[in-house]
Order: sequence, then C-alpha cells, then structure tokens
Amino acid sequence: MAKTTTQFVCCDCGASSPRWLGKCPACGKFNTMVEEIVKPAEVKTERKTVYGGRAKPLSQIKYENYNRTPSGISEFDNVLGGGIVTGSLVLIGGDPGIGKSTLLTQIASHLSESKKVLYFSAEESCSQVKLRTERLNLNSDQMLIINETCIDGLESELDGVEFCVIDSIQAVYTEDLSSSAGSVGQVRECAAKLMRIAKGRGITFFIVGHVTKEGALAGPKVLEHIMDTVLYFEGENQENFRILRAVKNRFGNVQEVGVFEMTGEGIIPVTDYSGVFLSESRGEEPGSVVTPAQTGARCMNVEIQTLIAKTSFGVPRRMPLGVDYNKLVLLIAVLEKRCGLSLSSSDIYLNAMGGIKLNEPSCDLAVCAALASAYYGKPIDKYVAVFGEVGLTGEVRAVSYCEKRVSECVKMGFKKVLVPAKNMKSVAKFADKISIVPILYVNTMIKSLFKD
Repeated sequence: MAKTTTQFVCCDCGASSPRWLGKCPACGKFNTMVEEIVKPAEVKTERKTVYGGRAKPLSQIKYENYNRTPSGISEFDNVLGGGIVTGSLVLIGGDPGIGKSTLLTQIASHLSESKKVLYFSAEESCSQVKLRTERLNLNSDQMLIINETCIDGLESELDGVEFCVIDSIQAVYTEDLSSSAGSVGQVRECAAKLMRIAKGRGITFFIVGHVTKEGALAGPKVLEHIMDTVLYFEGENQENFRILRAVKNRFGNVQEVGVFEMTGEGIIPVTDYSGVFLSESRGEEPGSVVTPAQTGARCMNVEIQTLIAKTSFGVPRRMPLGVDYNKLVLLIAVLEKRCGLSLSSSDIYLNAMGGIKLNEPSCDLAVCAALASAYYGKPIDKYVAVFGEVGLTGEVRAVSYCEKRVSECVKMGFKKVLVPAKNMKSVAKFADKISIVPILYVNTMIKSLFKD
C-alpha cells in the first residue's frame, strides 16, 4: 500500500508546495497555504466501468421517512424542526462560556436513559465532565465518555452507539495530516470523516464549533456545507438569557429561534417570551413600540426601542442593534423626505429587546413608529402593535403571515394593531377581538398615532 503524503495548496490560486509558506509564491497572498492529502495514483487495469442507466425519474424515487428523537429540551427540538434526525450532523457554534457544552451535556444525559451515547471530549478530562453532570443533577450513569484528541480511533468506539458528541471539532486532529489541531486542513478532514461515519452507520453527531472574533465559525466554510444543521448559540455572558438560532437546517425551517435561560441547574427552555422581548415599562416613555416578528415557524412580539439625541460631532451617529444598519438609514431617509421629520442632525440609537435579530421587512413600520415617537416625545400605548413593510415612496406594503401576527397580538392581550391596508381582507375576522387600523402610507400611521 502506498504511503499517504501531503502538500500545501493555496486557497486562492491553487498553487502547491511541498512545505508550508507564509506567502504564496504564485499569487503573493499571505496565509493562504492549506495542507491537503495527496492520494497515490491508482494502477489502471484493463477493466472498464460501464456507466449509464442509473438515473431514475423523480416519480420512481421512494420517500424516506426520517425518524426524530426528542432531545428532552422542547426549545431545542423546535429549532431542529421537531426533534433529532437519525444520522444527521448538528454543528453548534458560539462564544466561549455561552453554554454549548452545558446544553449538549444535558441532551446527552437525557438520550443516554434509553439510547447508547458517547461523549468524545477533546477539551475537558472525564472527571471535569462528570463534575458538570453532578453540578447539573443529571442522571448520566449510562453515558459513555472518552477523553481523546485523535479522531482516527473514534470509529472503533462507536459499536452500538446511536448519538455522539464531539467537543470540539477544533480540538481534534487526524494523523493523516501533520498540521496542528484547529488548522483549516485538520478541521476539514475531521469533519469529512465524521460525515462518512454518520451517513454510513446512521449515527447522529453533535459537534461543538468555536467562533472567531468576528463571530463566524472558525475553520473553512466547507465545515458548514458538510453539516446537516448549523446552530448559533448567542447571548451575553453577563445575562441569563440565550438564543439558539438555526442558520442551516436540511430537516426544518431556517432562522428558527429558541430561547433559553441559564440557571444554576443548567439551561432551561423559555416558553413565555414576554419577559425576554418586552420590557415592563413599555408605553411610559417615548421611542418604543411592539411588533409581531415571524421567526421560523413561530411568531413573537418584540419591542423596538429608539433614542434620538443631539449630535456632538459633524456626522450624526446611527447605531442599530438587532436591525440592519442600511435598513435603518433607509427608513430615516423616508421619514425625512415623506413625513417631514428632521433627523439629519441627530444621533439615532435603536435596539431590539432580548438580543433578537429582526431581518424581515415587516418590522419597517414599527421602526418608523418608534422613531416618530422619540421625535415627537409622545409614547405609544403599551397595548398597540405595529407591523408592515415600508417602501421608498412612503407606502406600506403587504407582508406575509399577517393572520398569524394579528392572532399573536390577540393572544397577548393587545387592544390595537396597525397593519398594511392591503392585508385587511385576511385579518377582517379578528375585528371583533382587536381594533385593526389599516395603514397605506407612513405619514398616515404618524397621524393615527400622534396627531389625533
């Protein structure tokens, strides 16, 4: 058998070198040389493989049922799309200390009650993991655990195992490459090995991934392409609430969000979102309004807060949290041009409560309402909700899931909701439960709220 060798290949231009170089000799870029395995050339034989006839019509393809297993944490199952799919690869990334290992330890402990689970710990010793399970009061006596950094011997430990936790992918390595653990080549090869095992033997892998200072997953982008599900665990270390966001899911909705609370007994799912995304003092001060935001398959009422202050510099500041910066600038321009609000000489700060990110266009009208409230110094009633997409002409466009948004407002006890006029037909059935105000232009909304 020929010996496996490696070479270093530039990620940008593809130039190769037998050793690592800080600067690519071909394109001149720095830190682009990545180690790759060079497979020995196979000896050609006279036998020729016959291709053809393997393609089938889609109507003849049999539907494969994916079995889902409950993880023991309801919010985690909702983010995955209803449970854990057998033979899938789930990557969980997040900042250090956010609770990734704690969450997976709780899930592994629950699964070990009826399934065979292996915890492959590359960063912590076995005793450290045991201390964590005792601190969390988990019944994990049947859970298998191994402290190892070389992933080559993992497959021999997986006899009868149905679920495996890898903590973490940046801390393991394969002996096929000479580079250190965590390098681009090591992460790619280790992830490829785990994929082959998962698809070949039907084992579900939960993989912990580190993130860079910019917040992206460390390692090559191919790591996320290999995975079936990619989750981001977000939140501030000083706060108790955490948000689990799905950015890729082959078996469920993308952008699904789960809310958790970090306690001394572990991570607890949060089902009542009013304490996370809504403040107790809303409606008392100007600059805040509630909007029903659609995240994945669920609708949650989120409070948007704004603050307008006189600028101390030549160029006013625009600082949004949870809303895209360019979207905020666009809406400010609409308010100035179409509604006559003078905001060009003021600093504007915007925050979506609870650390949630509002990426859908339905929050446009709520941002305009909050800015107008801060501008006029008049608070909006705490039982009023606003949603709708705003165009550059100042018109309010229709949005999707309108019935679901109004239904959520009714369930939360809101008395009035401002909706796009083009969505009125779909929400007319709620007229006896909540006051519905159709909005056609942004200035109509401002008159309805502040100039009655």
